[in-house]
Amino acid sequence: MLHMLICCTKTLIIKYCRCVIGILTYCTKCPNATTCHSFHTSSRSANKQDFYGVLGVSRTATQKDIKKAYYQLAKKYHPDTSPDDPDAKEKFAKLAEAYEVLSDEVKRKQYDTYGAAGFDPNRAGQNQQQYYRTGGTSIDPEELFRKIFGEFTGGMHFGNMHNMFEQRPEFVMELSFSEAAKGVSKELSVNIEDDCPRCEGKGSEPGTKVSQCSYCNGTGMETLNTGPFMMRSTCRRCGGKGSIIITACIMCRGSGQTKKRQTVTVPVPAGVENGQTVRMSVGSREILITFRVQRSPVFRRDGLNIHSDVFISIAQAILGGTATGQGLYETISMVIPPSCQPDQVIRLQGKGIRRMNSYSYGDHYVHIKIRVPKKLTRRQRSLLLTYAEEETDVQGTVTGVSPSAGESYTHTVQHYFSVVCRQTRRNT
Repeated sequence: MLHMLICCTKTLIIKYCRCVIGILTYCTKCPNATTCHSFHTSSRSANKQDFYGVLGVSRTATQKDIKKAYYQLAKKYHPDTSPDDPDAKEKFAKLAEAYEVLSDEVKRKQYDTYGAAGFDPNRAGQNQQQYYRTGGTSIDPEELFRKIFGEFTGGMHFGNMHNMFEQRPEFVMELSFSEAAKGVSKELSVNIEDDCPRCEGKGSEPGTKVSQCSYCNGTGMETLNTGPFMMRSTCRRCGGKGSIIITACIMCRGSGQTKKRQTVTVPVPAGVENGQTVRMSVGSREILITFRVQRSPVFRRDGLNIHSDVFISIAQAILGGTATGQGLYETISMVIPPSCQPDQVIRLQGKGIRRMNSYSYGDHYVHIKIRVPKKLTRRQRSLLLTYAEEETDVQGTVTGVSPSAGESYTHTVQHYFSVVCRQTRRNT
């Protein structure tokens, strides 16, 4: 019995020592223990947390890439965007924590060196050492998103951010190739929801009062506790308005919005491409317009450059000259060099498509096609046969001029035409 008690005691002591060793790290070589960096244990999830993975960026990502990744993911997991996702609030808070560390060069360097275990935040400033903390962030996730949101939207007021999360109506506009390339103002009929004309979007009957929301005390924001995170979100009761409607508007029934059909003029910028989508404000709302560009029977587009074909005669191809063709903005004239080959390309600089929101233009590439006549006059045929007599680099034969023993090219040509004349007389 005593032997068993001793064995159990030894086992407990060994387990206790292992536990202590696993928790504490001793500095055995440092003469001054007070200046040593003390590392603290963290949860298993914190040790495995990857801030780069949270934002979906590589470890070599630039600050611009990190900010853009945070903004896109924060919009996706914002509590107002994903009200049906129970994990959205926690994901939103983790994004803020990851961005807070990686957007600060000093904290990012510490994180790259020591990982997500972090340092003791109470020791910040000692030995000129900067510390960050995991398992929580020192910035309100909602306030951080407000700040980044303002940067990406050019200072747009965050109070109207709920409009950004609403589904924008989408419309399709058909454009000809020329309209897309040169730009045009075109009318479009749309059905949209806009501010109610009776209550001006307030939702309450004109002349009546609204009461302050008791859930958020009129701030429009509520504080949520999501485990280790504390964050502020849009009030679920008043929808961020800070007030509660007592008497609803009889026209919109308290929604503040009414549907209406109207015709808007869309300023299509020069250079839009097929499938490109733009945003346009209609009243207090935004709509999305996707352009469908029809194919051109003349032009082919390659970015800002256009391609087209121009047909020239055999004489133009051999002797050179000038040719005209259809351009995007006007009739084009070009010089045909002597001995022009089929599919030879002539570049007309600056005659292509204008770059959107710029004054630069692409080029127009003209592909030369040689038109072979289907019918010839007698004189044309005679001249061609005479020309054929002088050719020395023919691979094979030319009908009507192939020489035979004891016959000259001239005799062959004369014989050919005599045969043609006899056949013509018989047919008549």
